[in-house]
Amino acid sequence: MSTTPPADIAVRFWGVRGSIPCPGPPTVRYGGNTACLELRFAGRLIIIDAGSGLRELGDYLLAHDMRQGPLDTSLYLTHTHWDHIMGFPFFTPIYIPSTRLQVFGPVTHEDETLESIVGGQMVYRYFPVRQTELAADIRYADLKEGVFDLGGGLVLRTKYLNHPVLCLGYRFEFRGKSVCTAYDTEPFANLFAAADADPALAAEGAAVAEEQNRLVEDFFAGADLVIHDAQYTEAEYQDGKQGWGHSSMEHAIEAAHRAGVRTLALFHHDPQRSDDELEQIVANLPRPPNLEVIIAREGLTLNL
Repeated sequence: MSTTPPADIAVRFWGVRGSIPCPGPPTVRYGGNTACLELRFAGRLIIIDAGSGLRELGDYLLAHDMRQGPLDTSLYLTHTHWDHIMGFPFFTPIYIPSTRLQVFGPVTHEDETLESIVGGQMVYRYFPVRQTELAADIRYADLKEGVFDLGGGLVLRTKYLNHPVLCLGYRFEFRGKSVCTAYDTEPFANLFAAADADPALAAEGAAVAEEQNRLVEDFFAGADLVIHDAQYTEAEYQDGKQGWGHSSMEHAIEAAHRAGVRTLALFHHDPQRSDDELEQIVANLPRPPNLEVIIAREGLTLNL
């Protein structure tokens, strides 16, 4: 009997919404869970973000992967806002003694560890099980901007993005292919652009913002797949959403096109937006040549 070898890189979406879970008929096609991605590199499992979608991923792993043996994997958090960590207490494998889980992520305040932030959800005032009572072997490591050899030909590059807390973009490279996350983020802006600002400071601020935006595009340049924050339309973004840490769909498309990305997955959908509204907006967006634009949805699997 012959078996089909796993794809070099496979990406499966378990949560695609932003800010808060929003289940119900208006979001049933694309899903109401918050951010969670399953990545497989020739079968090797890596998870990105622990939003509410992590619960269903955990149940899937229990029914499939863990039938073959204990789970030994890594969870990479883009940042520690609650919609990206709220699924952690409901991740079934952390209650199983044989599980080994390494949790990576950026930490904004040096006096708070990643373990205390993620595990802080699991105290009796919020949750019936404390972190110290978990059965799995869970280890935490702060992650900064850089390049990391993960072994087996897998390389991780990280980049700080523009969000109200430290937030990392992840770029995984494997066998000549790459997948990149760029959320939660918005374009860097000149903080000294006010009319009464010192001209020298205004010029310096403009140069810094331009450089950082270029570095973000350099970060995902040429990627086979970029999963990009696209919570707003450009009109919504300009109408009071600047500084909230999220991008417009139009910006995501333009940036991906300039960077020579092959496929762009619009991600982190606004919880207030129905599936019908989302499809209507995306259908009317410009489509640059040589760039495939898709809407991320729960259950979607992409093979690279």
